[in-house]
Amino acid sequence: MVRVSRAGGRTTADRGQLVLLAAALVAVALVPMAFAYLQLGSHPDVAASDPGGRPAEEAVRAVERAAANASGSVASAYDWEDRAAAAATFERAFDADAARIERARLRESVAVGIEANATAAAAWADAGCPAGENRRFGSCEAVDGLVVQERAGTTAVVALAVDVTVTEPRGTTRLTVVRTAPFA
Repeated sequence: MVRVSRAGGRTTADRGQLVLLAAALVAVALVPMAFAYLQLGSHPDVAASDPGGRPAEEAVRAVERAAANASGSVASAYDWEDRAAAAATFERAFDADAARIERARLRESVAVGIEANATAAAAWADAGCPAGENRRFGSCEAVDGLVVQERAGTTAVVALAVDVTVTEPRGTTRLTVVRTAPFA
């Protein structure tokens, strides 16, 4: 039995067909969206999505973070006369992080070596030391791979120079990295 509705003469069967048609349209619209969603996980360029694809760049970023962490232990804590102690404090903190960086990817056959570069630090201290008419800083001094500067009677870390060697199955990359503070 079909009932006739008083509003416009439409039947309940007409409304049911309209609901069924709307559901079919929604289902058809969802099919391409479902395929797009499933393809989000795949990427034709595997190297671009490989987190281990650039070990040398990752090592340099890790060195920058380690330098930032180590410089926090020195900031405004040492008088200029105690710059050797400031450098030793920085070195202890940095070396602890550097050791972790060197071991971090050994299971993936990626070996990282980090060594201070006193020559690059001295060259940067001579050429890149912050100075100028409106700056009242002292001269820079290289202590191993670290460059420190006298600022208001205290020791400030201004640069770090290290050699980074990354050995992986694809080959070996050797970099001399000089980073200025702030490191991160």
